[in-house]
Amino acid sequence: MDINPIDLVEDENDEPETSANREKRKSRLNSAVAITVALLATFIGICKVKDDNLVQAMQQAQANKIDDWALYQARNIREEIAKSNVVQLKLQSISQPSAVRADYEKQIAAYQLIADKEEQKKQEQKLVAEKDQTTYDQLNYHDDQFDLADASLSLSVSLFAITSLSQKRWLFYAALVPTIFGLIMGLSGLLNWQLHPDALTKLLSENFLEKPAKNKIVLSICTFPNPKVF
Repeated sequence: MDINPIDLVEDENDEPETSANREKRKSRLNSAVAITVALLATFIGICKVKDDNLVQAMQQAQANKIDDWALYQARNIREEIAKSNVVQLKLQSISQPSAVRADYEKQIAAYQLIADKEEQKKQEQKLVAEKDQTTYDQLNYHDDQFDLADASLSLSVSLFAITSLSQKRWLFYAALVPTIFGLIMGLSGLLNWQLHPDALTKLLSENFLEKPAKNKIVLSICTFPNPKVF
């Protein structure tokens, strides 16, 4: 069997070229991953600053709401006390002589005026407290957007890290799915877009402790006179 030296030269030249192409593709993929992760980290940082400011505003709105409802209750107590005094003075004035009833009428009018003022201020305070709750809900609406953005982009960064290790190009494109979703949620929070996946937010923030237990198995320990081991 004759061996052509030219074939050997061609085979030897093919291997370095294939290896070089492989390294070139690997370098391009790693560069794409590095640039994407750097941009995502910058975007996450911007969203984090905005989200922290939102959380502080939510805490302030919550504190204001508590204070306003406490003042509402205080005005309600003052109103009830004034009304109670009005009723008491009216009952007492019945058994009093006519010369003294005029003084009772003055006191009744004074307490009635206090009760009316407290009623008016109480209703105004109620509106302020409800406005605080509305403010809190609006801020929480955008806070949910930043939470979803943070979770999605964190997942993306993890997938990009695995992509860089495994060198799977399809994994890079798969990581773009949570990336796009996270970018949309982050931009929604930054630009005040009314985009809020209620079903997903409710699923992630639902408190299961408030739900009644279904099919709950209650185990009771019974003490028998002659316990047996089963």
